[in-house]
Amino acid sequence: GAPPDLCPAHPGLFQEMGKAECHFTNGTEKVRFVERHFYNRVEDVVFDSDVGEFVGFTPAGEKWAQDWNSDPEGMEYTRTAVDWYCRQNYEGITPFLVDRRVPPSP
Repeated sequence: GAPPDLCPAHPGLFQEMGKAECHFTNGTEKVRFVERHFYNRVEDVVFDSDVGEFVGFTPAGEKWAQDWNSDPEGMEYTRTAVDWYCRQNYEGITPFLVDRRVPPSP
């Protein structure tokens, strides 16, 4: 069925959300930056530093990805987020990180 109406008082309300993620492996040895864009709970477009460009998942997301990927200054800014956003903030967030290593099982 349809998802629940989270805002019944505003049936014409649209929601937009952006999310930035940093994935750390071995401290800052391997760092991955992921920027996600959602509209009405649907992921439209994502940037993954391992890919190096925006990828669209909907017709609108494909258009936005094409526009953003064709902007050299914006792409330079996004591609360097691994350093200025992730690595820059690593020391401040390390006390809150959870070690996710799983011990070997027999």
